[in-house]
Amino acid sequence: MGSADTLGHNRYARTRALKKALLLRSIRERIHTPVPLFRILHRNEEKFKCPICGYAGPFANWSSYVGVRKHAACPKCIGLERHRLQYLTMEAALSNLSGQDLRMLHIAPEPFFKQMLCRRFTKYETADLFMEGVDHEVDICEMPFEDGTYDFIFASHVLEHIQDDRKAIKEIRRVLRPYGMAILPVPIVSAKTVEYFQPNPFEEGHVRAPGPDYFERYKDYFGKVEVYGSTSFPADYQVFVYEDRSMWPSPECPLRPSMQGMKHIDLVPVCYA
Repeated sequence: MGSADTLGHNRYARTRALKKALLLRSIRERIHTPVPLFRILHRNEEKFKCPICGYAGPFANWSSYVGVRKHAACPKCIGLERHRLQYLTMEAALSNLSGQDLRMLHIAPEPFFKQMLCRRFTKYETADLFMEGVDHEVDICEMPFEDGTYDFIFASHVLEHIQDDRKAIKEIRRVLRPYGMAILPVPIVSAKTVEYFQPNPFEEGHVRAPGPDYFERYKDYFGKVEVYGSTSFPADYQVFVYEDRSMWPSPECPLRPSMQGMKHIDLVPVCYA
């Protein structure tokens, strides 16, 4: 990665980290109502189950720059649709990963996954370029680890921020052990992947709008790619994305193509070395 690309990546990585922190705080502020009271206030709404924390009841709506997402957030653990889908995918896929003293790397770690992952892996390590409190401060495109260091790598909604994403994917594959596994989801916000000319600060610095075809890139580096989706698990876990995408393109998202309908699937790829 050249110096200009590195500076751009670093600047938008900082923007992404800051916006994620502000976003999480905003979600907490909107649904700070105690869970028992939240259930009462929304008792007439559809009920769901959160596989992450075990909560059962209505989910909270979530407002963002693209509008309101219905049934998005668990009011107990703040897990969103993608987090529930990723949790269920990991529960299913990690049963295929066996052995003793397994070691994993969690890039841009989400705290509510830690308990589950620590149970499954002898060595649970975290990494990020700017996040405080991680074990390794690293650039995903140039990781300082030896070949074949990890049995499992999890990096959720990271690659859509990386201009030279193929370099990052190759680096992830390099540090995986033989027969290792990587789960590398990105937001599915287009029918077909659209590359941007530059990072979009209104999209947390995204450099592309990924579609389902994005996972074809993984096949150049991994022996097998298995994709789980919103239809792979029971509906009461609510892992669909309910939002109006028909207003795209918009001033904030000028390169995102319009998508019809209010109910959209999400996808999680499992990559096998």
